[in-house]
Amino acid sequence: MIVPVILSGGSGSRLWPLSRQLYPKQLLALTGERTLIQQTANRLLGMDDTGPPIIICNEEHRFLVAEQMQETGIKPDAIILEPVGRNTAPAVAVAAFHAMDRGEDPLLLVLPADHIIKRLDVFQDAVQAGSQHAESGGLVTFGIVPEGPETGYGYIRKGAVVEKFSHRMVKEVCKVDRFVEKPDRETAEQYVKSGEYLWNSGMFLFKASVFLEELKKFEPEMFKHSQEAYKKAVKDLDFTRLDGESFEACPSDSIDYAVMEKTDRALVVPVDAGWSDIGSWSALWEAGLKDSDGNVLHGDVITHDTKGSYLYSDSRLIAAVGLRDHIVIETADAVLVAPKSRVQEIKTIVNYLKGQNRQEAYLHRRVYRPWGSYETIAMGDRFQVKLITVNPGAALSLQMHHHRAEHWIVVKGTAKVTRGDEEIMLSENQSTFIPLGMKHRLENPGVIALELIEVQSGSYLGEDDIVRFEDVYGRIEDQKGE
Repeated sequence: MIVPVILSGGSGSRLWPLSRQLYPKQLLALTGERTLIQQTANRLLGMDDTGPPIIICNEEHRFLVAEQMQETGIKPDAIILEPVGRNTAPAVAVAAFHAMDRGEDPLLLVLPADHIIKRLDVFQDAVQAGSQHAESGGLVTFGIVPEGPETGYGYIRKGAVVEKFSHRMVKEVCKVDRFVEKPDRETAEQYVKSGEYLWNSGMFLFKASVFLEELKKFEPEMFKHSQEAYKKAVKDLDFTRLDGESFEACPSDSIDYAVMEKTDRALVVPVDAGWSDIGSWSALWEAGLKDSDGNVLHGDVITHDTKGSYLYSDSRLIAAVGLRDHIVIETADAVLVAPKSRVQEIKTIVNYLKGQNRQEAYLHRRVYRPWGSYETIAMGDRFQVKLITVNPGAALSLQMHHHRAEHWIVVKGTAKVTRGDEEIMLSENQSTFIPLGMKHRLENPGVIALELIEVQSGSYLGEDDIVRFEDVYGRIEDQKGE
């Protein structure tokens, strides 16, 4: 059996302002109706003998990941939560321990959650071609046939051919001669010209036991601490929480460095499947559907004499005149303008925003929660106005605030409100007031979404002014907003 292991721990800062720390690129629908993680989870549909995925993500994204899987109709075998990021090798190790804990030794297909693959038939054929070698103890990676001298990817040099195919879309399986770092332009051109090198995709296929065996051989400390973190993990609703102390003690390293560059079992399947890791706005422009002027347009956009550009409107009209090879990204609270040739520098802006502790680095104006969402409409000295949406049957935690009072006005649906010792029902155009320090809870007992306007007033309106007493989502120790 093949079990996908979906790695969803990244923050995607190079796709700011759409991708943010608490709502990263893998959770966005950047190339179609499905988000990147949903596309990844669907990547093996139609293949025989495949199991539900194991997803590795951080705690901040857990409810969004679970909701997006529910939308696809896919029930993960596990959603494992990392207390801290420790790169890909420890993440895959805990997935392998989980798989072995089920009394099985499946093939693990390691897939980053933020890639796109246009030709799924070719990719699935490559997985099938590599699976027999993985079953025999090989550690298989998938090398992308380069489309040009890309300097943003690592490369893999092909070694001796171990199997050739005449009946498949992929043509061969090779030994790995060596992995090489991201090259400069001249070196990348030499690599592509030689025909011996492939882009390193970061996708792998191997038996769970074989990966753990090699990890224990080459990185015994990583093996030890990741095993301990899994053994001490606890179940929390639909999630598996790794032990924080053990996982923090685990060395941080990638699969490439920890295992693949050291093992003598490494194999590579060359794949030409329309792959991209969507690592920048220029990569998204490359992958997008272009108009006659070479522009990729999204949302309410008007152009005149504009060529080779990517323009994304989220909430307002963008009008562009005379642009050449530019990126313009508009969201409700930020606008990015940059030449395509300099999009790698966007991370500098994100780092500056984080240094200033500005929320634009972390959150969108609309913030998603397991019960629904809230969106800041207006903000001033000692007041804030939000639009709160509560899903049918959902409820916020029983909570109180030290520094703010709240006034709720229902604009759609029905609200059940706990207010101190009383419970009241509110319908459209009705309202209630929650004094500072009063315990309260908001619930939606109806079958349609509940929408209400919340007016906050007080000396401090930060999202960390919250004390939870009860919570159906297990967030008593997680005091991060509504």
